[in-house]
Amino acid sequence: MREALSRPADVDETPLPEESPADYVYRITHTKAEAGWLRLQQRSLPLLPVLAADTIVVLDGRILGKPQDIGHAEEMLHALSGQEHQVYTAVGLTFQGQTRLRLSTTTVRFRDISQREIQAYITSGEPHDKAGAYAIQGKAAAFIINIDGSYSGVVGLPLFETSQLLEETGISVF
Repeated sequence: MREALSRPADVDETPLPEESPADYVYRITHTKAEAGWLRLQQRSLPLLPVLAADTIVVLDGRILGKPQDIGHAEEMLHALSGQEHQVYTAVGLTFQGQTRLRLSTTTVRFRDISQREIQAYITSGEPHDKAGAYAIQGKAAAFIINIDGSYSGVVGLPLFETSQLLEETGISVF
């Protein structure tokens, strides 16, 4: 079996000291979109629009990114159990050297989740690589009492904001 070639990440996703969650997700998305545009230029590829997005879960002002391991996923799910939190998804579009950004903010309320449910959910593999250790479009939908805002924003690509950016760039969504 051949090993996959790896290269360093294009974007350092470490939050800056005193950076608000909204500023953080804007910065990461902006950096990702511009990195994509630069990659097109470096590889002499067609300079088509580059779309980037980043999603974070915020509980009591604290950013919950992707879980580092199973224990971290369990910790996040325990923290979210019975609580209301915000999901911030920024979407950015870089085209012709200009980057435009939009932010979707959604409030999500979880019901109380039992230890057995948390373990079963973690065993499903779904929390891996998901902000806040859950996917609203999967089994975690059973944990959600209410959402106030954009479902597609919680999934990870806010369609309303994305269509606004595309239209502003002259790309019709219809």
